[in-house]
Amino acid sequence: MASRVKEDEVDITAMRAQGPGGQNVNKVSTAVHLRFDIHASSLPAMVKERLLALPGRRVTKDGILLLKEQSARSQEQNRALALARLEEIVAEATQVPEIRRPTKPTYGSRQRRLEGKALRSQVKATRRKVNE
Repeated sequence: MASRVKEDEVDITAMRAQGPGGQNVNKVSTAVHLRFDIHASSLPAMVKERLLALPGRRVTKDGILLLKEQSARSQEQNRALALARLEEIVAEATQVPEIRRPTKPTYGSRQRRLEGKALRSQVKATRRKVNE
């Protein structure tokens, strides 16, 4: 897979990871904070629009995509994981969503639905008390 994001468009800073880990977590800056400016990137305009429209808090109001990676124990692995995640997000944004065309149910499917409803009604009717 060819890289869609240029290395110089990504700003990566190291920081201390959160959570359990003992002395290693307290002393070593292994977590990685990735910042990707969508507006300043060399991506096509349609991809930029889709990235800016991502749900959640990943993209700031200024159009900067933020990713934090701290799952690995080394900074190099976290850096590689963060870049891979960014590539994955950009790859998803490059795919054009398929337009849904609404369809009507077929005659046969409507008939089967009505037959099923009638059968269910008959089953429930047989459970009732018999009036004599």
